[in-house]
Amino acid sequence: QWERLWFLILTSSFFLTLVWFYFWWEIHNDYNEINWFLYNRMGYWSDWSIPILVTTAAGFTYITVLLILALCHIAVGQQMNLHWLHKIGLITTLITTVVTMSSIAQLWDDEWEMVFISLQATAPFLHIGALAAVTALSWLIAGQFARTEKATSQMLVFTAYLAVVVALYLVPLTISSPCIMEKKALGPKPAIIGHRGAPMLAPENTLMSFQKAVEQKMYGVQADVVLSYDGVPFLMHDKTLRRTTNVEEVFPERAYEHSSMFNWTDLEKLNAGEWFLRNDPFWTAGSLSRSDYLEAANQSVCKLADMLEAIKDNTSLILNFQDLPPAHPYYSTYINITLETILASGIQQQAVMWLPDTERQLVRQIAPGFQQTSGLKLDAERMREKGIVKLNLRYTKVTNEDVRDYTMANLSVNLYTVNEPWLYSILWCAGVQSVTSDSSHVLRKVPFPIWLMPPDEYHLIWITSDLISFIVIVGVFIFQKWRLGSIRTYNPEQIMLSAAVRRSSRDVKIMKEKLIFSEINNGVETTDELSLCSENGY
Repeated sequence: QWERLWFLILTSSFFLTLVWFYFWWEIHNDYNEINWFLYNRMGYWSDWSIPILVTTAAGFTYITVLLILALCHIAVGQQMNLHWLHKIGLITTLITTVVTMSSIAQLWDDEWEMVFISLQATAPFLHIGALAAVTALSWLIAGQFARTEKATSQMLVFTAYLAVVVALYLVPLTISSPCIMEKKALGPKPAIIGHRGAPMLAPENTLMSFQKAVEQKMYGVQADVVLSYDGVPFLMHDKTLRRTTNVEEVFPERAYEHSSMFNWTDLEKLNAGEWFLRNDPFWTAGSLSRSDYLEAANQSVCKLADMLEAIKDNTSLILNFQDLPPAHPYYSTYINITLETILASGIQQQAVMWLPDTERQLVRQIAPGFQQTSGLKLDAERMREKGIVKLNLRYTKVTNEDVRDYTMANLSVNLYTVNEPWLYSILWCAGVQSVTSDSSHVLRKVPFPIWLMPPDEYHLIWITSDLISFIVIVGVFIFQKWRLGSIRTYNPEQIMLSAAVRRSSRDVKIMKEKLIFSEINNGVETTDELSLCSENGY
């Protein structure tokens, strides 16, 4: 019973660590967001993504090796005999995985949506892999079935395995992916908007970052606007200057002040590029050329006017605004000042996607050409009432059906932050019009969705895989029943006896005696056989 309990714990640990490893591998798209989230929690920047991934991979590998060894023991009719050190390691891995998964669910439950989105890209292939694993497992299951003496135990083993196999055969009925479609139905490639410029090639929200985005011929850029204490619009994402400038060195006593409470003359003194080379948030600083490296190291806080001058000729713009503290002198007029700066730059109004809900009616009057964009998910009718033509949402907030409905209503959707080619491919197949990305230089090189499969082809692969698996499993059960059917109890004495051809007759005789006593203890001998044993002096 204890052996069965430990095997159950081992199996549960395997599936839990498998899910956690898959989860952490697939959210590679959001590593920078996770690090930023932890930075806000802990107050300092550190790249937690890779240590967690390495630890998860090590735990999963350890549990997998233990499970394989356990299955090998079962295959030869032995118990697991798990060492106490492995029991401690198993329990530690299980508890750590459960606690970490629960923490992520509580702190950032949105991220679990990524698992369901990723299955749209991986489910067809995971299904074939799982089918191959369960088919290979039939050798062990069939052997256990053939060696089991009680009909009840046989039926229990067979029924449990059959239920798993049938469930796997029918799983494709639940698989839904936008990339299972005819090639002719594929829409145009989603436009790519640089998130704070090109933050993998230069420090975010700096002039160099937006110049790199223009060089990459991006459709547009996204920027975060703040107003300085003396009324100068500049670019900054965080509420403080700590993460992306050297404010702690230049103004240590003001490091935790809101960025808008600094005069522009003070902001000009800060370096906004050294942090990028030091922290290397996307692991790309080492790939910069010598000239780009030096240029990045000397970046300063960027004015909105300077950024507009760099992009105004051929790039669209999404503007996001930080709320100012009530004590700010321009608290009630910062929208007007920002509008004046945008209109004075000469950028075409149709190129500006206006995101803030604050003073939207005023913005329509002053700049009627702006594309009114909402950061909240609204239905099509409500968007028309408010004069909104575009949605800007996180990719986890919309479904494929939502995208289809918005498209039919002639409304466009921009999703952020999309960095991985597989995610970009899924959104492409779903019909998304544009995405905001940190890795715009990577996505622009994606010529076609990573995979695209017509429904008939997918159904053929599904049915063929199931048929091959079924034939192999039936063949394995028949072979194992024929091979092991005559062996009632598969114990070590029988194994040794069958291999004792070259041993002395005395050794063989001793093994025969052990085998007879083993069969007597198992209650399989008849009364006549017991009498025969007695007459021969045993």
